[in-house]
Amino acid sequence: MYLQVDNLRVKYGNIEALHGISFTVEQGEIVTLIGANGAGKTTTLHTIMRLPPPEAPKVVSGDILFKGKSLLNVPPHEVVDKLNIALVPEGRHIFGNLSVEENLQLATYGRKGDPTIAKDYQRVYDLFPRLAERRKQRSEQLSGGEQQMLAVGRALMTKCEFIMLDEPSMGLAPLLMYDMFRTLKQLNQEGLTILLIEQNANLALKFAHRGYVLDTGEIVASGPCSQLRDDPEVKKAYLGG
Repeated sequence: MYLQVDNLRVKYGNIEALHGISFTVEQGEIVTLIGANGAGKTTTLHTIMRLPPPEAPKVVSGDILFKGKSLLNVPPHEVVDKLNIALVPEGRHIFGNLSVEENLQLATYGRKGDPTIAKDYQRVYDLFPRLAERRKQRSEQLSGGEQQMLAVGRALMTKCEFIMLDEPSMGLAPLLMYDMFRTLKQLNQEGLTILLIEQNANLALKFAHRGYVLDTGEIVASGPCSQLRDDPEVKKAYLGG
């Protein structure tokens, strides 16, 4: 099993945000978590990344296994540098006072001496030609779509094999949104495993292989995306039908 979340209970202070959720992601899959705001989707990603305090959710019970190894005692930098997991957070969180190139360079901190870094810069610029055109530009001057490209490119520069994305289409015009998802599909076809949170449930269920529906900290439905799209309860609650 690639990623296995097993009966995970998580708290923020005295409030329990996840009530014993379990799900899996197989290597090479695209899996999506859908649900309303406040369902626990972002908390799930932060817990997998072992986000440090003060933002860190506290694991009460359960486990997170990656390639058979528990992540619960793995420091955040090792999740990125040794396990090759990356997170593209909601809101992008790029460094606006730095250039596109400097943002990408920061992501290579754990790869000192890696001779393939130059090739990975070129790969990002090939995937996102707009970033190549603006590589010396301060990132705060980029459009929202370009900033999202940069956030994904920065994650790729960590040499990740497993990427988690939190609301990648947020604030994007439809054309840019579909361009972004086409690029992610291409990366998946090249071997990248993807765990996706996406408020646009229709888009997420067309893009992913399998999905889980999260409702106030509990998984209430799961299965192949084609099956979830046809589920009357999922349609009514999340697909506008």
